[in-house]
Amino acid sequence: MFRREGVRYGWPAGAAGHPFSTELQMPNFELISNHLCPYTQRAAIQLAEKGIAHERVYIDLANKPEWFLQLSPLGKVPLLRVGDVAIVETVVICEYIEEVEPAVPLHPVAPLDRARHRGWAEFASAIIADVFAFYMAPDAAAFERKGSDLHARFRWLERHLGDGPYFAGAWFCLVDAAFAPIFRLFDTFDRIGEFGIFKGLRRVPAYRAALAERASVRQVVVSDYSQRFRQYLTERGSHLSGLIQQGAGR
Repeated sequence: MFRREGVRYGWPAGAAGHPFSTELQMPNFELISNHLCPYTQRAAIQLAEKGIAHERVYIDLANKPEWFLQLSPLGKVPLLRVGDVAIVETVVICEYIEEVEPAVPLHPVAPLDRARHRGWAEFASAIIADVFAFYMAPDAAAFERKGSDLHARFRWLERHLGDGPYFAGAWFCLVDAAFAPIFRLFDTFDRIGEFGIFKGLRRVPAYRAALAERASVRQVVVSDYSQRFRQYLTERGSHLSGLIQQGAGR
């Protein structure tokens, strides 16, 4: 029940598995991005978890439409259009969504706990930047260094995860919505090769698997997401691009 080019997104009223099934009276929500953006997925997961019906609008970031540039001061995605108002920046969008539907909280109530969770969501954003540096590394040496950087990030996460299945135990929160799109990227990397990013870790792989099973996580990307991401990687002219091409030639 998500909207992709004309289909509404969101849990249906009274859906099994949704803890709060009351009908939501909301303005029209449009979440605008390209097909791959992990930051947009974070907001889309949050909308789905809260049962907020919304529309997905996809644009080509290499050829941004004029109407989008009129809405976004930096020309970045995601952009959430609420009625006639455009909201930009992932953190701002997610905070707005959290405030507009507090009945399904994805942040803790206590200020200190909430601040801690916000910090972890920002840590996830830093990992997305590290992933970009990893797949854009120009040569084998840089690729190895960036892989080591990612491994160090996930070792830090490993030390702070509990027994799961999610970051805050049984409760799915916004930190989970931030990490789920990152792990999805590694589904494609794993099909290219074994890079040792999660070597020696126990809790992080279990966390990754739990997030992958979540309905809201599975349903926020287009059906050919993996193929699109692989093609994107192939066209980067990076060391990883070369590995993909070598694999295709075998």
